[in-house]
Amino acid sequence: MLISLHVKNLALIEETEVNFKEGLNILSGETGAGKSILIGSINLALGARADKDMIRNGAEYALVELVFQLSDSSVIEAVRALELPIEEDGVIIIQRKIQPGRSLCKICGENATTKQIKALSELLIDIHGQHEHQSLLYKKNHLEILDAFAGEELSVLKNSIREKHQRYSKLKKELEEFHLDDSAKAKELSLAEFEYNEIDEAGLTEGEDDELEALYKKMSNSRQIVESAARAYQLTGNGDQTAADAVGHAVRDLRAIENYDEKAKQLADELDNIDALLSDFNREIAEYMSDMEFDGDTFVQTEERLNLINRLKLKYGGSITQVLVYQQQLSDKIERLQNADAYKAQLETKLEKVLAELKTVCAKASKIRKAEAKKLSADMVDALTDLNFLKVKFEIQVREKEEIAANGFDDVEFMISTNPGEPMKSLGSVASGGELSRIMLAIKTVLASRDRIPTMIFDEIDTGISGKTAWKVSEKLGALSRSHQILCITHLPQIAAMADANYRIAKQALGNKTVTSIAQIEESEVIEELARMLGGEDITDTVRGNAKELIDTARNKKKLYENS
Repeated sequence: MLISLHVKNLALIEETEVNFKEGLNILSGETGAGKSILIGSINLALGARADKDMIRNGAEYALVELVFQLSDSSVIEAVRALELPIEEDGVIIIQRKIQPGRSLCKICGENATTKQIKALSELLIDIHGQHEHQSLLYKKNHLEILDAFAGEELSVLKNSIREKHQRYSKLKKELEEFHLDDSAKAKELSLAEFEYNEIDEAGLTEGEDDELEALYKKMSNSRQIVESAARAYQLTGNGDQTAADAVGHAVRDLRAIENYDEKAKQLADELDNIDALLSDFNREIAEYMSDMEFDGDTFVQTEERLNLINRLKLKYGGSITQVLVYQQQLSDKIERLQNADAYKAQLETKLEKVLAELKTVCAKASKIRKAEAKKLSADMVDALTDLNFLKVKFEIQVREKEEIAANGFDDVEFMISTNPGEPMKSLGSVASGGELSRIMLAIKTVLASRDRIPTMIFDEIDTGISGKTAWKVSEKLGALSRSHQILCITHLPQIAAMADANYRIAKQALGNKTVTSIAQIEESEVIEELARMLGGEDITDTVRGNAKELIDTARNKKKLYENS
């Protein structure tokens, strides 16, 4: 579960920290108080795109920190499987610091990538945004929901489908090369042979270009090299008043006194070694100068060879290695084109085999989807009935498409009838905004029975509902909070009354700045908050009485499903 949220210097939040409870945590406040900033800060910590404009005006950075406490051993093992740090007591601390031009993510104090944070978040929390229920209008999302419900067995099959589909697509593309007419094939073969021969005639050797570059650089600067080496040669032993002469005189002077002092003898011996080194150096530099005698023909040949190699690298690859790899590809292509009919037949055989394997795996996946679709449909009818869809019919159609995609050949569509006598129609064509939000809550509730994600966040799941339906949504959230920690932003008093913990988000002016804060409120304040939701500008004792009655009703409802 999410233990705490700490936010500093983010938008209107100067600094705030809030501790969350188990069960249903309700967040409420006036419109514009900053509820979206709060959800946005959690999203930021979990890897959402960060913008420097999010940093509070005048601050150098923004900071968001989430602390999770895990108790489910399977979730802990899944985190460890990602090779991410976790404290011994199951605590995970996710921190994100946003600065102009960069942001830094950490997990339990260790630097982490955004990709790692997102992978971790999928195990810890499920966030339902304000407009996420609109995704139900798109049929492609119906397949994803069904597959999430189906679980691990289907997930393994989908990996197999993806791998076989990649092989199938590659073979199919390769086969398309042989659908050219004879004239086009002849042109392809002629070009491939030309390019192959051009590379072959060059006789390239790996590493040759580096050696030639070094030689060319040496020859291009040979005059300067020779002049500098000649001066060094003269100064060290082959000119007037050279270093060798000076060292020789110094050796003789020290030898003259070596019998008077042992230290003088040691110094003379050391200087003798230096004199020998200078003699050796002088011979080596003489040999070096003799090797520097390049003729013009050698220079021209080196330059031409380099130009040829660089031209081939420019045409066929950035290095000699890549050029030689491309040559091998050309060789394979030439062989295919020269034996086009036989190779085409071979490809067609491979393609048929892979297609048969792909269809077999797709059929297995389809069988699972159809079986799970019936279970999900039945569970959805129960969940929707609980949410005040009294005569609802819900069906998941799984149809086979002609074209096979990377997730199989199934086309999945949610069908619904919300009124008696109405035919089943596509969900996207009949559901209103309020109905979509309840349907999404039903989906989340059903999926939650199969997943192990400990924390769920609902941002205004109450869109477009009121009255009895609001109570039904409230009860569903209350029931869901028995197995999951729920954070819910709401404007409805019926939902707020069901809370295990209530939090008020408020915006206020402090001096010349506006600040958003969040704090848990006690029962007397909860009554005032519910009265605010119920009443108008003036909150009367009657409205407060209604708020108290809502809380009592919610407590009674919680007792019922806790004892059931």
